[in-house]
Amino acid sequence: MTHRLFPHAALLAAGLLAATPLAAPIAAQEAAHPIRPDAVRATNRPEVPGVHGLVTAGHPLATMAGVRTLMRGGNAVDASVAVLATLHVVRPQMSGASGNGFLTWFEAGTGRVRSLSATGAAPMRLEAGGLEPEQLNKGIHAGVVPGLFGGWISLLQEFGTMRLGEVLEPAIGYARDGHPIEASVVAAIHASRDVFEAHPTSARMFLPGGEPPEVGELFRMPDLANTLQKLVDAERDALTAGASRRDALQAAFDRFYAGDIAEEMARFYEEQGGDFRLDDFAAYEPRWTDAVHTDYRGYEVYSSPPTSRGGLEVLMQLNLIEGFDLASLGHNSPEALHLIVEAIKVAKSDVYRYTADPTRFEVPVDGMLSQDYADARRSLLIAPGRAAEYPEGGEPPGADRTASFAPPAEGPSVRAFAGSTTSFSIVDAQGNAVACTPTHGGMFGTGVVVGGTGLTFNNGTRIGSTAPFPDHPNYARGGQIPILNNSPIIVLRDGEFVLALGTPGGETIGQTQFQVLLNILDFGMGIQEAVAAPRLSLFADPNFYTPGADVLVRIESRAPGGSVDALTALGHRAEFTTGYALGSNNGILRSLTAGTLAAGADPRRAAYAIGW
Repeated sequence: MTHRLFPHAALLAAGLLAATPLAAPIAAQEAAHPIRPDAVRATNRPEVPGVHGLVTAGHPLATMAGVRTLMRGGNAVDASVAVLATLHVVRPQMSGASGNGFLTWFEAGTGRVRSLSATGAAPMRLEAGGLEPEQLNKGIHAGVVPGLFGGWISLLQEFGTMRLGEVLEPAIGYARDGHPIEASVVAAIHASRDVFEAHPTSARMFLPGGEPPEVGELFRMPDLANTLQKLVDAERDALTAGASRRDALQAAFDRFYAGDIAEEMARFYEEQGGDFRLDDFAAYEPRWTDAVHTDYRGYEVYSSPPTSRGGLEVLMQLNLIEGFDLASLGHNSPEALHLIVEAIKVAKSDVYRYTADPTRFEVPVDGMLSQDYADARRSLLIAPGRAAEYPEGGEPPGADRTASFAPPAEGPSVRAFAGSTTSFSIVDAQGNAVACTPTHGGMFGTGVVVGGTGLTFNNGTRIGSTAPFPDHPNYARGGQIPILNNSPIIVLRDGEFVLALGTPGGETIGQTQFQVLLNILDFGMGIQEAVAAPRLSLFADPNFYTPGADVLVRIESRAPGGSVDALTALGHRAEFTTGYALGSNNGILRSLTAGTLAAGADPRRAAYAIGW
């Protein structure tokens, strides 16, 4: 027989069970755990507190690798490399040593915020004009030089404390001995099956026995484990020979970019008719720069400079929306959603016109981020009562010195290819903070496992990361670094750490981070509620490089029910999507009142947060 608490509660309230044997235990249960059938929870996960450190990442094993590193005495940078390496194994469709990415670093001792660009260039022999868009997306002619591994080494050299062998230990173990493969990875393998079957090296890794693995199957990546072990061996041998820690790390870098691993990558591409050669790998260097930033309602918001477009996009969106009192409009009200959509459109029109490899073209960063420019664009293009069409980029200060490009009225209408990315944030016991967004570009990058290395390159040559117009500064050119949307964020107030934040999601990255920042800075949400709250994203047909593109607004169905009708009435093309569909934001927030830290992990993917 099944007992229901609600009837008992009602009877207790009426005094009708007072004499029964069940009355006392039921009353005690009700007092300890009062039934609240009308309670509405803002999130289905708790915030995760931390005292000595926090890690929130796109997979539980990656998060735990970071926490293990912190508990062994490592700092946030050491933990970052452990997380990055483990993500390569457990989320191989989204990130890896042979991918690209950006990292934003807050050093507590100095208060300085720095940006690491771990992004490689297209092969110097690339001739994109003779290739179809799909060839720039997948296969032997797609791809850019691996950037992330060089970024791992630079991180450890500049700010880390541990050896490469120590921080790669979890990843090598999971690759060599296996780990239970997660459902989204299996789904990605199924979706990429045709690409893998066209390349025997890819099929060997991702289609063991000729078939995709089953969810939960113990999945091994022995070739990748061997490559990572070779890099650890290079460090170990250098230390044994008396090298300093920094020089031993450099030995691992050199083995990857100029030694036998580089030779294997170059051999494979030359034999397969691809464009990469040894000189492409030898020319690579990660870049440290100051992060770009803006002030928003008393907060200092920092993100990635070009070749990130997402950093500029997020900061420009904040500058545009600051002219409106969002809090008075209400969270996810039709009026607020409309203004968010319009700010996203205006910012994208500028970043897609001007952002390109800054070593080849001058990007008017200061002008794009100036408040005067935001004021002018807002007054011209954003009306509270109606939607505008997707605009042409403006003329920020300094634009006259750049190689900007306005697409012709009749030009290629090539659709952008989707991206596949992950993200994590870390704060250590000293208060140092990292936000990092690594990527393979599209799902599994090029889809080509390079010889016996177990590596797949980021497909940064695809339309989206590159422009479809040959005269555009961001066209796919040999030796040029394409742009990325990756733009991890650090927020300070009066020089003190407030927030580390990042998200995957391809075209949605800057949009998602923008909305989560508003959730926290304008609407006062805690970190878990902010990352889980329903949001929207814009998609352009054919792409955001093209003024007048057809923009579709997708809104998660947990948003207020009248959102689509309200936006449609204002002139937007809008539709609901599923409830947890857009991005996967992970972050760490310091309470401005209590000074304590809490982490949030987005329920949209397999993200997980751990504190200690």
